[in-house]
Order: sequence, then structure tokens, then C-alpha cells
Amino acid sequence: MKNRIGILITLMVTVFLFTALINAQAKTIKVGAAINLTGPASTWGQFHEKGQRDYFRYVNEVKGGVFGNKIEMITVDTAYKVPEAQAAVQKFVLQDKVDMIATWGAGEGLAAKPIIQKYKVPTINYSTSWEILEKPVDYMYLPFGSYKMDCHAVLEYIKAIHKGKDAPKVGLLTYNNTYGRSIHEPSKEYAAKLNIDIVAIEEFPPKTVDLNTELLRLQKKGAEYIFMQMLPSAIITAFKSADRINFRPLFLGTWTSTDPDFFKMSGGLIRDRLVIQFPGTLPGDRSGGMKILSELWKRYKTVEKFDASYWEGVVVGMIMERAFIRAYERSKEINPETINAAMESFKNEDFGGLVPNITYTKEDHGASFTARMVQVKEDGTYIPLTNFYVPGKDKIKLLKK
Repeated sequence: MKNRIGILITLMVTVFLFTALINAQAKTIKVGAAINLTGPASTWGQFHEKGQRDYFRYVNEVKGGVFGNKIEMITVDTAYKVPEAQAAVQKFVLQDKVDMIATWGAGEGLAAKPIIQKYKVPTINYSTSWEILEKPVDYMYLPFGSYKMDCHAVLEYIKAIHKGKDAPKVGLLTYNNTYGRSIHEPSKEYAAKLNIDIVAIEEFPPKTVDLNTELLRLQKKGAEYIFMQMLPSAIITAFKSADRINFRPLFLGTWTSTDPDFFKMSGGLIRDRLVIQFPGTLPGDRSGGMKILSELWKRYKTVEKFDASYWEGVVVGMIMERAFIRAYERSKEINPETINAAMESFKNEDFGGLVPNITYTKEDHGASFTARMVQVKEDGTYIPLTNFYVPGKDKIKLLKK
């Protein structure tokens, strides 16, 4: 009996000491997030932040952190302004001493890039502007394929659905900033290869409230398809203007085309005229990634159903968590240096279908180049129109609606 009690006490002491040792070694993993929460198109930023924060909360509360290390997310509102983004990143690296950073817009990410590379802190940019990955690529990452991929995917889809012997006539309608212009050159280059006619490029400031003039020009040029690079509120404006002038092209966009406010404000406007490239999981996929999303919104009630902007926040959070895990597995330390080395070792990392499998190398931080075209419906649902495919490599397959 005494021997049993002695053994039990020894076990309890061992467990206590082991737990104390782990707690002593555990650190707080700090993540800085420089996100647009109050500027133009801030709904996207708000739900990016919520999705990323909810996922980190899930990791801390349900998984016990990353090998016992809890994640702290420090958010700064950039208001969609480049100077604010630069200041936020400076604060993260000098004052907060973060282990990893999330930046937001294309222009903000490009402006913050020199700071990030100076202080060597790995950073994921929410905007998938391909310019982010212009050399030098060090420490800057995208969560999935760049806007070059969107351009290729959208144009291949147009080519696949177009009827008639003449080349499809496509007009580009975009913001006049870095984000908007990111589809200009890739579209022109790829259209030439596919025998697609880019008939005109119309760009406008983000605060524009009427697009009648731009759409009239596209109409006069004979555009049958309008490829847009702008955020949801501007797409609603485009729909209203198209109706005013009785212009009925098919509108196509990138994955940034919708957010929760979009469906609240676009009743009767979407109809069957909006198709977007969306590279992630959808409710009908029944994927492991979809199960995670469902668990998050049931647990934290931030959103009530699938939302693309919330989805990307979760994607960024999950990629960061995987980087922390791989860093610890490789070196038993989680810091900017080990995180960056771990990310550059990603090889076909599987995220349960939440996002296409990710590969990063020292030369390529583009994540993936896998696309899918979906139709956006009035009720906020997304209907797959194609298979997942690698533009320029895989054959696009049209699905029956």
C-alpha cells in the first residue's frame, strides 16, 4: 500500500514538474495585423481581422496554443492609407517585437515591404497583388495565387464559354490604384495568347459614386465581358450604371468581389451576371476546411454563414499557425527567423481544402496557382462553374449548373 502511494506521489510530482517546465518554456507568439478597418472597402478588412482573430482564439482555446505557446494578435487600423500601414509595421517590429505580420492592401504591402525586409519579419499580404512578389521576394508571402492567376483563370473561362467565331471582346473596369491596375498588364499579355480582344481599359478613383461614363465607353467599344478589379461597393455601382444605360455584359471579378455588405445592398442587382474566381472551399464541398469554418462561426458567432472575406482571414490565420508549428518542429523555437525558414520549407502543405495546397520556396512565395470559377447568387451562395485548375496547364472543365 505504501509503495503504491509512493508511486502515485512520484507520478504526480513528475507531471507537475513537467507541466511547470513546459509553462516556463512557453512564449507568447506575437502577430501584428495592419488592416483597413475604417477606410474605403473596410468591410473586407473588418472581416479579415475577425476571421484571423477567431482562428487564433480557436487555436488558443481548443488546441491549447502551438505546443503550449499562445498567440497574441495586435491589430492596427490603416484606414486604407499607405503612411498608416508603414507606421503600423514600424511599430510592430520596433515596439511590439512581433514574430509575424499581416499587411492588407496592394499599395500598403508594397510600401511596407522595405521595412519588413530590413527587420526580417515574415509577412503575409492579404491582397494577392503579384507586384508584392517582385524581386527581392524575401519575407513577403501571399496566401494563395496572385492576381496574375485571376487574370489567366478569368480569360480562360471567357474563352471556354464564348460562342461565335470572332474573338471575345473584353473590357477592363478597375480602380485607378495599385490594386486595380494589377490586372492590366497580365490581362493584356494573356489575352494576346488566347486571341481575346481587350477593347478598352476604364479606371476610376475608389470614391467614385457613378460609373455611367465608364460603362458607356465600354458599351461603345462593344465589350461583351467586363473584367473588374474593384471592391464590392463599386461593383454595385457598376450594376446600377449598367442598368441605366441598358448594357448587359457578363461581369467577372476576382475573389475580392463580395463581402457581407455586398449581399445586403445588392438585392435585385446581381441576378445571373456575376462570375468570380474563388480559389477556396465552399459549403457544398464538404471539405475539412469547410468544417473548420462552420465550427468557428458556430463557436464565436462572428458570421452566420459562409463569407469570402471571413474565409480569407481564417486562411491567413491557419497558414501562420502552420508556420509556427513547422518552426517549432524544426528548431524548438518560434521566432521570425525560424518561422521564415519553416515557411520556405512548405511543400504541398494541405489545409483540408480550405485553400489550395501551398508550396513556398526561397525563390517563390506565391503559395499556389490553382483557380476555380464560381457564380455569385442573389442569396449569398456561390455555385461552382468549373473544376479547380491551374491556368495555362490544366484543362478547364465547365460544370453543369
